[in-house]
Amino acid sequence: MSDPPAARRAPVRWGEPPPGRLVLWIMRLRASLGGPPPGAERRSLPALPVALRRTALAAPYLSAEASGDHPRAGAAATTAIERSVAVAEWWPADIWGHRALWHFEQAGMGLAAARGARLIGELRVAAGDPASARRYYAEAISEARDLGAEREEGLAALGMGRAALDLGDVTTSRRLAQIAGDLLERGGAPKDEVSAALELRGEEKEVP
Repeated sequence: MSDPPAARRAPVRWGEPPPGRLVLWIMRLRASLGGPPPGAERRSLPALPVALRRTALAAPYLSAEASGDHPRAGAAATTAIERSVAVAEWWPADIWGHRALWHFEQAGMGLAAARGARLIGELRVAAGDPASARRYYAEAISEARDLGAEREEGLAALGMGRAALDLGDVTTSRRLAQIAGDLLERGGAPKDEVSAALELRGEEKEVP
């Protein structure tokens, strides 16, 4: 028997609750007025769970975190999330993803932060929780748009389109697929990424 669609599987119980709409609006308003980016008010993170501190993936991250090297810590956490997703370890992947996002925000690395938010969205879709994934895709889209990073914005729009499809909203999914395809083409994305957008939209076209 094949695995059920993501939207029909019981989602993981995440440790990071999404903020309400008012909180998100305030965060965006502060950013537009030149205030600190989302998460900048948090100067430190809680201790990494003991279960993760004992893994091989934790060593490079803990070293970078201890030295206050946000770019290196973010990169190490990104490696950890990618490896955790590869073996379907959703809870550890989510923790690593949020740590990567936080470190990149602290370092002012906007493009890396956008990619980090997108990765969290992707893992939540894969884990069977497309509803909560939309928050992270929206964050990635907003950040990438501000940076003019069309390929990254397109990938986030594509992810949100897939989440919409998992939730049964075909119209929104196809609209996002069209937006994603346009962005990916303008951003010089590889052919397979553009083709994925066309496939989600419901059209099969050869990419020149």
